[in-house]
Amino acid sequence: MTKLSAVAAVAALALAGCGGSDSEGGGGDKPAASDDVCKTADGDGPKIGLAYDVGGRGDQSFNDSAYAGLEKAVTDFDATCIEGEATDGEAESAREDRLRNMAENGATAIIGVGFAYSESVNAVAPDFPEVNFAVIDGFDPDETANDNVAYLGFAEEQGSFLVGVAAAEKSKSGTIGFVGGVNNDLIQKFEAGYTAGAKAANPDIKVEVAYIQESDLAGFGDPAGGKAAATGEFDKGADVVYHAAGGSGSGVFDAAVEAGEGNYAIGVDSDQYLTATDAQKPFILTSMLKRVDTATYDFAKSIDEGKALVSYTVYDLKADGVGYSKSGGFVDDIAADIDGYKDKIIGGEIKVPTKP
Repeated sequence: MTKLSAVAAVAALALAGCGGSDSEGGGGDKPAASDDVCKTADGDGPKIGLAYDVGGRGDQSFNDSAYAGLEKAVTDFDATCIEGEATDGEAESAREDRLRNMAENGATAIIGVGFAYSESVNAVAPDFPEVNFAVIDGFDPDETANDNVAYLGFAEEQGSFLVGVAAAEKSKSGTIGFVGGVNNDLIQKFEAGYTAGAKAANPDIKVEVAYIQESDLAGFGDPAGGKAAATGEFDKGADVVYHAAGGSGSGVFDAAVEAGEGNYAIGVDSDQYLTATDAQKPFILTSMLKRVDTATYDFAKSIDEGKALVSYTVYDLKADGVGYSKSGGFVDDIAADIDGYKDKIIGGEIKVPTKP
């Protein structure tokens, strides 16, 4: 698995014994504190620390998928947990302090949700050899392997290929769009797969591409920026726009609503039709499923079984680590075509690119 380049600027995350604050977003409200599984969990199984990525729990995307895995782990393994919730303006050292605090407060397994935790986990893990760490989308930033760190990655390009097929087959205009939160190696995998899938289904398709930010991770928490980027693509004739932009995706959905009947958005990470507003649901064609919940749960399971995951694990189509959703019924008529491409990818007949 290719190591991702480190990102310098990262929005803050603060240690919280229970999670999220309430705030409104285009896709709905963040869960209230009373919903936090970490407030009620009192078992004697593993104690799991979950440090969220930019946007925090309640983004109805990447972070919420991790939380879903945590909830299942708490139930199945009689576990307890600690969450790290999102704030603003934090230095790299603060992420290290958060991980240390989790370990010092008894966490036996700590998961950093997002590649931005790669450096901090690398710094902290050697000081806590009895604690097992994992980084979702992570990479080892040096040549010295850590015996207590797992890097849980995904074949995002494969899932994105499938929704690219859906976009091309559903497009009436012959133009579709992609909105990325930040223009980095990871999000380029989504773009590359989406474009490849669309062109496999329709070699003449035109793909408009926009990124909310070039390097600032605030691009994953900017619904207004997501809406502006998607609106620009709808204005250029796109009638389907796929986002890989975390919490900014709610703005992409709003742009599709404003573009009107016959226009669609495609969600990411989780089945975003299920958490969309009633106004947005008729415009969400499908979602690319990135099973962060599965990776989170699998890591917790490995701790519970005393066989902690270490090094790299990649969740691809064959492992059911990525896929696409059918909620709303908008792709039911083309599901057989999409699944045919899925079979070809799993069988090795199609190799999906990871670079645009």
